[in-house]
Amino acid sequence: MRIAIFTNNYLPNPYGVTTSIESFRRQFEKMGHTVFIFAPQCKGYKDENNNVFRYPSLDIRYKIKFPIPIPFSSEIDEKIKKMDFDIIHSQHPNLLGDAAAKWAKKKNIPLVFTWHTLYDKYTHYTPFIPKAVSSYWIIKNASKYANKADKVIIPTGSIKNIIKDWGVKNKDIIDIPTGVESYYFINPDGKKIRDKLGISVDKKIIMSISRFTEEKNVLFLLKSVIKALKKYSNSVFVFAGEGYLREEMEKIIGKENIGKRIIFPGIVKKEEIKDYMAAADIFTYASESETQGTIITEAMYSRLPIVALDATGSKSLVENNRTGILVSDDEEEFSKAILKLAENEDLAEYLRESAKKTADEKYTSEVCARRMIEAYRETIERYKK
Repeated sequence: MRIAIFTNNYLPNPYGVTTSIESFRRQFEKMGHTVFIFAPQCKGYKDENNNVFRYPSLDIRYKIKFPIPIPFSSEIDEKIKKMDFDIIHSQHPNLLGDAAAKWAKKKNIPLVFTWHTLYDKYTHYTPFIPKAVSSYWIIKNASKYANKADKVIIPTGSIKNIIKDWGVKNKDIIDIPTGVESYYFINPDGKKIRDKLGISVDKKIIMSISRFTEEKNVLFLLKSVIKALKKYSNSVFVFAGEGYLREEMEKIIGKENIGKRIIFPGIVKKEEIKDYMAAADIFTYASESETQGTIITEAMYSRLPIVALDATGSKSLVENNRTGILVSDDEEEFSKAILKLAENEDLAEYLRESAKKTADEKYTSEVCARRMIEAYRETIERYKK
């Protein structure tokens, strides 16, 4: 099968859409399929993959670095004219998503669209447009796009009713998560991370890995964990990531009497995630807008019990009291769930084993890629009729 993927977000940016595309691409190619990726140029970055084609872009640096593609290129148009695809998979409802829809129509092949994001949670990245206006526009645009696609992919089932309420009438919606790439988790070395961060083996490590941005709800998470740290003295919080809220997080910590028990190691490279996970005892996550949840399934694969908000995305992945604990948006309740796992090793071990078993059965990249190829084939066959 020859698969064309159009995306506004790709390497070297490390965000969820990039992770998803690369996970599926690698598995598709292992299965013998050919994948072509159409993405924005990223200044100073050179692709090693010859099947990546870059549209011109604007280098935007507001809160996070994010090149904005210009979805017009006569050079790429000429190349696409000569290429054969069986299916086009769009990752966004605009910009290169528009290019994807245009080429699917011209080549008379099906268009698949992944609804990656709860777009209303990201309107703070458009500061000059009122939130209500930008939310309305992006949701209306995404719904219209989903309705003209031949299949809509959602990463977790919990967003299906949300997008239906927003106006998606397309009846062909299927949830396929981004799988854990198991080879990244071979031979993890938690001791290396403890030594690097100066954390003794007797300390419980509460862990989270996230962008420090509004949509990830990191201020709530930080305040909740601080409450747990104060009640469980033999613990530290390792909060990996970076983002524009880092300064505000430092201010919160400065007002608390917890010494140096919160550690910010910065952005964790993909190949280091396994070691950070192996060093940890509990994984925490507080995003209210999660759709991918890849970091959650990676924690599950790494045998970590999870404390997360009972919110979109997380509640589709974490089985309450089986693979983790789901709580409401309340700092005290979140803190108590952490303490429950820190103080009850039997419960923590039960959740670890269940989390690993579930991840092996449902959330590896091999399992998810096979499901996606089946979805492509079904869509192609139906399109031909």
